[in-house]
Amino acid sequence: MTAAPIARRTPPPLAPGARIALVAPASPLRGREDLDRAAANVRALGWEPVVSAHALARTGYFAGNDEARAEDLNEALRDPRVDGVWCLRGGYGAMRVLDRIDWTALRARAKPFLGYSDVTALHGAIARQAGIVSYHAPTARSELSPFSRSSLERALQGGDSCGVAEHARVLRPGCARGRLEGGNLAVFAALVGTPYLPSLDGAVLVLEDVNEAVYRIDRMLAQLRLSGALHGVQAIIFGQCINCPEEGDDGARSLDEVLSELADRLRVPCLAGVPVGHVPEQWTVPLGAIAEVDAGARGVAVVPR
Repeated sequence: MTAAPIARRTPPPLAPGARIALVAPASPLRGREDLDRAAANVRALGWEPVVSAHALARTGYFAGNDEARAEDLNEALRDPRVDGVWCLRGGYGAMRVLDRIDWTALRARAKPFLGYSDVTALHGAIARQAGIVSYHAPTARSELSPFSRSSLERALQGGDSCGVAEHARVLRPGCARGRLEGGNLAVFAALVGTPYLPSLDGAVLVLEDVNEAVYRIDRMLAQLRLSGALHGVQAIIFGQCINCPEEGDDGARSLDEVLSELADRLRVPCLAGVPVGHVPEQWTVPLGAIAEVDAGARGVAVVPR
Protein backbone atom coordinates (compact mmCIF):
# COMPACT_ATOMS: atom_id res chain seq x y z
CA MET A 1 0.00 0.00 0.00
CA THR A 2 1.22 3.50 -0.85
CA ALA A 3 0.99 6.05 1.93
CA ALA A 4 -1.39 8.97 1.50
CA PRO A 5 0.31 11.57 -0.72
CA ILE A 6 1.56 14.70 0.99
CA ALA A 7 1.41 18.01 -0.84
CA ARG A 8 4.47 20.21 -0.90
CA ARG A 9 4.49 23.70 0.60
CA THR A 10 2.64 26.15 -1.65
CA PRO A 11 4.03 29.64 -2.33
CA PRO A 12 1.74 32.53 -1.42
CA PRO A 13 -0.61 33.75 -4.18
CA LEU A 14 0.50 36.64 -6.33
CA ALA A 15 -1.34 39.82 -5.40
CA PRO A 16 -2.05 42.70 -7.79
CA GLY A 17 1.16 44.63 -8.31
CA ALA A 18 3.38 41.62 -7.56
CA ARG A 19 6.88 41.92 -9.04
CA ILE A 20 7.65 39.07 -11.44
CA ALA A 21 11.21 38.32 -12.53
CA LEU A 22 11.52 37.39 -16.22
CA VAL A 23 14.45 35.02 -16.63
CA ALA A 24 15.87 32.99 -19.52
CA PRO A 25 17.47 29.88 -17.95
CA ALA A 26 17.88 27.92 -21.16
CA SER A 27 17.74 28.94 -24.85
CA PRO A 28 17.83 32.56 -26.07
CA LEU A 29 14.84 34.63 -27.06
CA ARG A 30 14.21 35.19 -30.77
CA GLY A 31 14.41 38.94 -30.25
CA ARG A 32 13.08 41.98 -28.43
CA GLU A 33 9.52 41.17 -29.49
CA ASP A 34 9.57 38.02 -27.33
CA LEU A 35 10.58 40.04 -24.29
CA ASP A 36 7.99 42.74 -25.02
CA ARG A 37 5.26 40.09 -25.27
CA ALA A 38 6.37 38.56 -21.97
CA ALA A 39 6.28 41.92 -20.20
CA ALA A 40 2.84 42.59 -21.67
CA ASN A 41 1.60 39.22 -20.36
CA VAL A 42 2.82 40.11 -16.87
CA ARG A 43 1.09 43.49 -16.95
CA ALA A 44 -2.13 41.99 -18.34
CA LEU A 45 -2.27 39.74 -15.28
CA GLY A 46 -1.96 42.75 -13.00
CA TRP A 47 1.70 42.33 -12.06
CA GLU A 48 4.91 44.27 -12.67
CA PRO A 49 7.69 42.77 -14.84
CA VAL A 50 11.29 42.75 -13.62
CA VAL A 51 13.54 41.92 -16.56
CA SER A 52 16.69 39.97 -15.67
CA ALA A 53 20.07 41.35 -16.67
CA HIS A 54 20.79 38.70 -19.31
CA ALA A 55 17.26 38.20 -20.66
CA LEU A 56 18.35 39.05 -24.21
CA ALA A 57 21.82 37.50 -24.03
CA ARG A 58 22.98 34.85 -26.48
CA THR A 59 25.94 32.46 -26.22
CA GLY A 60 25.61 29.81 -28.88
CA TYR A 61 22.30 28.07 -28.21
CA PHE A 62 22.07 29.46 -24.66
CA ALA A 63 20.66 32.72 -23.28
CA GLY A 64 24.11 33.70 -22.07
CA ASN A 65 26.70 31.42 -20.52
CA ASP A 66 25.97 29.17 -17.55
CA GLU A 67 27.29 31.70 -15.06
CA ALA A 68 25.07 34.48 -16.40
CA ARG A 69 21.91 32.36 -16.49
CA ALA A 70 22.51 31.08 -12.96
CA GLU A 71 23.21 34.63 -11.81
CA ASP A 72 19.83 35.82 -13.11
CA LEU A 73 18.02 32.95 -11.41
CA ASN A 74 19.80 33.51 -8.11
CA GLU A 75 19.15 37.25 -8.22
CA ALA A 76 15.43 36.56 -8.66
CA LEU A 77 15.36 34.01 -5.83
CA ARG A 78 17.34 36.17 -3.41
CA ASP A 79 15.76 39.57 -4.09
CA PRO A 80 13.11 40.26 -1.40
CA ARG A 81 11.39 42.66 -3.82
CA VAL A 82 10.69 39.85 -6.31
CA ASP A 83 7.49 37.89 -5.66
CA GLY A 84 7.59 35.30 -8.46
CA VAL A 85 9.75 33.95 -11.28
CA TRP A 86 8.47 33.34 -14.82
CA CYS A 87 10.76 31.68 -17.35
CA LEU A 88 10.80 33.40 -20.72
CA ARG A 89 11.28 30.23 -22.79
CA GLY A 90 12.54 26.65 -22.69
CA GLY A 91 14.77 25.10 -25.33
CA TYR A 92 17.85 23.66 -23.66
CA GLY A 93 20.22 24.64 -20.90
CA ALA A 94 18.41 24.68 -17.54
CA MET A 95 19.91 21.35 -16.48
CA ARG A 96 23.42 22.73 -16.81
CA VAL A 97 22.91 25.25 -13.99
CA LEU A 98 21.07 23.16 -11.39
CA ASP A 99 24.17 22.85 -9.23
CA ARG A 100 24.73 26.63 -9.32
CA ILE A 101 21.34 27.68 -7.92
CA ASP A 102 20.82 29.01 -4.40
CA TRP A 103 18.05 26.63 -3.34
CA THR A 104 18.43 27.85 0.26
CA ALA A 105 17.04 31.22 -0.83
CA LEU A 106 13.94 29.59 -2.31
CA ARG A 107 13.41 27.46 0.79
CA ALA A 108 13.67 30.58 2.94
CA ARG A 109 11.09 32.46 0.88
CA ALA A 110 8.87 30.38 -1.37
CA LYS A 111 8.01 32.10 -4.66
CA PRO A 112 5.83 30.88 -7.53
CA PHE A 113 8.06 29.55 -10.31
CA LEU A 114 6.53 29.15 -13.78
CA GLY A 115 7.48 27.55 -17.09
CA TYR A 116 7.50 24.28 -19.01
CA SER A 117 9.48 22.20 -21.51
CA ASP A 118 13.19 22.51 -20.57
CA VAL A 119 12.09 24.25 -17.36
CA THR A 120 11.15 20.71 -16.22
CA ALA A 121 14.74 20.39 -14.95
CA LEU A 122 14.17 23.34 -12.63
CA HIS A 123 10.80 21.98 -11.50
CA GLY A 124 12.45 18.70 -10.52
CA ALA A 125 15.19 20.51 -8.65
CA ILE A 126 12.69 22.75 -6.85
CA ALA A 127 10.83 19.64 -5.68
CA ARG A 128 13.96 17.95 -4.35
CA GLN A 129 15.97 20.93 -3.14
CA ALA A 130 13.31 23.41 -1.97
CA GLY A 131 10.24 21.28 -1.27
CA ILE A 132 7.69 23.70 -2.70
CA VAL A 133 4.99 23.64 -5.37
CA SER A 134 6.04 24.98 -8.77
CA TYR A 135 3.95 25.56 -11.86
CA HIS A 136 4.16 23.72 -15.18
CA ALA A 137 2.77 26.65 -17.13
CA PRO A 138 3.13 28.50 -20.44
CA THR A 139 6.40 30.38 -20.72
CA ALA A 140 6.25 34.14 -20.32
CA ARG A 141 6.79 34.84 -24.02
CA SER A 142 3.79 32.67 -25.02
CA GLU A 143 0.70 34.10 -26.62
CA LEU A 144 -1.77 33.32 -23.85
CA SER A 145 -5.16 32.10 -25.06
CA PRO A 146 -8.17 32.78 -22.81
CA PHE A 147 -8.14 29.07 -21.87
CA SER A 148 -4.47 29.12 -20.86
CA ARG A 149 -4.75 32.41 -19.03
CA SER A 150 -7.77 31.23 -17.03
CA SER A 151 -6.00 28.04 -15.94
CA LEU A 152 -2.88 29.99 -14.99
CA GLU A 153 -4.80 32.47 -12.87
CA ARG A 154 -6.75 29.71 -11.11
CA ALA A 155 -3.57 27.76 -10.35
CA LEU A 156 -1.83 30.73 -8.78
CA GLN A 157 -4.87 31.42 -6.60
CA GLY A 158 -4.92 27.85 -5.33
CA GLY A 159 -7.96 26.67 -7.29
CA ASP A 160 -8.56 23.79 -9.68
CA SER A 161 -6.54 24.71 -12.75
CA CYS A 162 -7.23 21.47 -14.64
CA GLY A 163 -10.67 19.93 -15.19
CA VAL A 164 -12.29 17.64 -17.75
CA ALA A 165 -10.30 17.01 -20.93
CA GLU A 166 -13.16 16.31 -23.30
CA HIS A 167 -10.93 15.16 -26.15
CA ALA A 168 -8.57 13.04 -24.07
CA ARG A 169 -8.21 9.33 -24.80
CA VAL A 170 -9.00 6.87 -22.01
CA LEU A 171 -6.25 4.27 -22.20
CA ARG A 172 -6.92 2.62 -18.84
CA PRO A 173 -9.96 3.61 -16.76
CA GLY A 174 -9.91 4.01 -13.02
CA CYS A 175 -9.61 6.55 -10.24
CA ALA A 176 -6.55 7.68 -8.33
CA ARG A 177 -5.32 10.36 -5.99
CA GLY A 178 -1.75 11.59 -5.86
CA ARG A 179 0.79 14.36 -5.91
CA LEU A 180 1.28 15.93 -9.34
CA GLU A 181 4.78 15.40 -10.72
CA GLY A 182 6.48 15.43 -14.11
CA GLY A 183 6.80 17.72 -17.09
CA ASN A 184 8.64 17.20 -20.35
CA LEU A 185 9.46 13.49 -20.66
CA ALA A 186 12.89 13.86 -22.29
CA VAL A 187 14.09 16.30 -19.63
CA PHE A 188 12.46 14.38 -16.78
CA ALA A 189 14.11 11.12 -17.86
CA ALA A 190 17.46 12.92 -18.08
CA LEU A 191 17.22 13.66 -14.34
CA VAL A 192 17.49 9.94 -13.49
CA GLY A 193 20.66 9.40 -11.47
CA THR A 194 20.90 13.04 -10.37
CA PRO A 195 19.87 14.66 -7.06
CA TYR A 196 17.10 16.52 -8.91
CA LEU A 197 14.59 13.80 -9.83
CA PRO A 198 11.53 14.03 -7.55
CA SER A 199 10.15 10.92 -5.92
CA LEU A 200 7.17 9.48 -7.79
CA ASP A 201 5.93 7.37 -4.89
CA GLY A 202 2.29 8.40 -4.53
CA ALA A 203 2.40 10.55 -7.66
CA VAL A 204 0.12 11.35 -10.56
CA LEU A 205 2.72 11.48 -13.33
CA VAL A 206 2.03 14.19 -15.91
CA LEU A 207 4.16 14.06 -19.07
CA GLU A 208 4.38 15.66 -22.52
CA ASP A 209 6.90 15.88 -25.34
CA VAL A 210 7.66 17.30 -28.76
CA ASN A 211 9.70 16.20 -31.77
CA GLU A 212 10.32 12.70 -30.43
CA ALA A 213 9.57 9.54 -32.39
CA VAL A 214 7.37 7.07 -30.55
CA TYR A 215 10.22 4.59 -30.16
CA ARG A 216 12.16 7.27 -28.28
CA ILE A 217 9.15 7.90 -26.03
CA ASP A 218 9.08 4.13 -25.42
CA ARG A 219 12.79 4.14 -24.57
CA MET A 220 12.52 7.03 -22.11
CA LEU A 221 9.56 5.45 -20.33
CA ALA A 222 11.50 2.18 -20.15
CA GLN A 223 14.44 4.07 -18.65
CA LEU A 224 12.20 5.49 -15.93
CA ARG A 225 10.69 2.09 -15.23
CA LEU A 226 14.01 0.19 -15.14
CA SER A 227 15.57 2.82 -12.87
CA GLY A 228 12.84 2.18 -10.31
CA ALA A 229 11.60 5.76 -10.61
CA LEU A 230 8.03 4.68 -11.39
CA HIS A 231 7.61 2.79 -8.13
CA GLY A 232 4.43 3.98 -6.44
CA VAL A 233 3.02 5.94 -9.39
CA GLN A 234 -0.77 6.21 -9.00
CA ALA A 235 -1.79 7.38 -12.48
CA ILE A 236 -0.29 8.45 -15.81
CA ILE A 237 -1.54 11.58 -17.53
CA PHE A 238 0.03 12.21 -20.91
CA GLY A 239 -0.53 15.53 -22.62
CA GLN A 240 0.23 16.30 -26.22
CA CYS A 241 3.06 14.75 -28.20
CA ILE A 242 3.60 17.18 -31.07
CA ASN A 243 5.43 15.93 -34.14
CA CYS A 244 5.99 12.47 -32.66
CA PRO A 245 5.98 10.09 -35.65
CA GLU A 246 4.85 6.51 -35.09
CA GLU A 247 6.59 4.97 -38.09
CA GLY A 248 10.26 4.02 -38.28
CA ASP A 249 12.44 2.02 -40.64
CA ASP A 250 11.43 -1.23 -38.98
CA GLY A 251 7.69 -0.69 -38.50
CA ALA A 252 5.22 1.35 -36.54
CA ARG A 253 3.77 1.49 -33.08
CA SER A 254 1.32 4.03 -31.73
CA LEU A 255 1.90 6.24 -28.73
CA ASP A 256 -1.30 4.89 -27.19
CA GLU A 257 0.04 1.34 -27.43
CA VAL A 258 3.20 2.35 -25.60
CA LEU A 259 1.31 4.20 -22.87
CA SER A 260 -1.33 1.49 -22.46
CA GLU A 261 1.35 -1.15 -22.07
CA LEU A 262 3.03 0.83 -19.30
CA ALA A 263 -0.25 1.61 -17.54
CA ASP A 264 -1.23 -2.06 -17.62
CA ARG A 265 2.15 -3.03 -16.25
CA LEU A 266 1.85 -0.53 -13.39
CA ARG A 267 -1.90 -1.24 -13.01
CA VAL A 268 -2.78 2.45 -12.93
CA PRO A 269 -5.33 4.67 -14.72
CA CYS A 270 -4.06 6.41 -17.83
CA LEU A 271 -5.23 9.32 -19.96
CA ALA A 272 -3.60 10.71 -23.10
CA GLY A 273 -4.19 13.90 -25.03
CA VAL A 274 -4.92 16.25 -22.13
CA PRO A 275 -4.18 19.97 -22.68
CA VAL A 276 -0.58 19.92 -21.48
CA GLY A 277 2.48 20.43 -23.66
CA HIS A 278 3.67 22.41 -26.67
CA VAL A 279 0.16 23.54 -27.60
CA PRO A 280 -1.70 26.89 -27.42
CA GLU A 281 -4.36 25.57 -25.00
CA GLN A 282 -2.57 24.58 -21.80
CA TRP A 283 -3.52 23.68 -18.30
CA THR A 284 -1.23 25.12 -15.65
CA VAL A 285 -0.28 22.14 -13.49
CA PRO A 286 0.80 22.87 -9.90
CA LEU A 287 3.56 20.29 -9.49
CA GLY A 288 3.58 19.06 -5.91
CA ALA A 289 -0.11 19.71 -5.30
CA ILE A 290 -2.60 16.87 -4.81
CA ALA A 291 -4.95 15.87 -7.62
CA GLU A 292 -7.74 13.35 -8.08
CA VAL A 293 -7.99 11.50 -11.38
CA ASP A 294 -11.09 9.88 -12.85
CA ALA A 295 -9.72 8.53 -16.10
CA GLY A 296 -13.05 7.15 -17.27
CA ALA A 297 -14.58 10.62 -17.00
CA ARG A 298 -11.43 12.24 -18.47
CA GLY A 299 -11.10 14.32 -15.35
CA VAL A 300 -8.10 15.67 -13.44
CA ALA A 301 -9.11 17.75 -10.41
CA VAL A 302 -6.56 19.66 -8.35
CA VAL A 303 -7.51 19.54 -4.69
CA PRO A 304 -7.77 23.18 -3.55
CA ARG A 305 -5.27 24.16 -0.91
